[in-house]
Amino acid sequence: MKSVIIIPARLAASRFPNKPMALINNIPMIGHCYLNAKKSKIADGVYVATPDEKIAKYIRSINGNVIMTSIKHNRASDRAAEALKKIEKKIGKVNIVVMYQGDEPMITGNMIDKSILLMKKNKSIEVINLITKINNKEVTDINEIKVLKDKNDNAIYFSRLPIPYNPNKNLDTIFFKQVCVIPFKRKTLLRFNSMEESYLEKKESIDMLRLLENGLKVKLIYNSKKTYSVDNLKDLKKVRKLMKK
Repeated sequence: MKSVIIIPARLAASRFPNKPMALINNIPMIGHCYLNAKKSKIADGVYVATPDEKIAKYIRSINGNVIMTSIKHNRASDRAAEALKKIEKKIGKVNIVVMYQGDEPMITGNMIDKSILLMKKNKSIEVINLITKINNKEVTDINEIKVLKDKNDNAIYFSRLPIPYNPNKNLDTIFFKQVCVIPFKRKTLLRFNSMEESYLEKKESIDMLRLLENGLKVKLIYNSKKTYSVDNLKDLKKVRKLMKK
């Protein structure tokens, strides 16, 4: 089964303009993501999908693969779907597409490979999302997407609000957040792209809710390694310190 990693990235993010080019240890964040993805031992290729020539120029400067996409996409998944169609014109049909968000510079190649291996092993899985535990402080951050899961490790719901409800701040309450390494079966990503934005997706601004509202399952894989996404300048400063180590 042929698999590729697609990293959607754009400069016009409303919460943090020019975020992909923000420097972490003298390397743009998108560069860290690309180099992390290249450490995958399973994927057959890594591509950055972007509408911005500034990002494309940098990725080409490190001998990376770039797919230019439309400026109209609001969702990373839609950008990945457009990129997939262009990639297949070059390398033929792809079976698994790993969407790796360009604001997660602490992801490792092993984390990506773990998700690809599970999808190859279990043919019934259509979408996978990595998750990890978070603390009470992170639960109140609307930039951290929280996840509820069932007993079979399938997603029940994704939200920017604290879930599950924890009125008494019980210490035994376990919270999980989304880690944006998301493998799709090819047909599922293209199906996603053909669907209209769903009600909850628009309310929460979370791609995965489009799948849940349309009755698809999202398999969750727990990842013990602590990673942080970069949503604002405060996150950037924290990640810079952590990545120095």
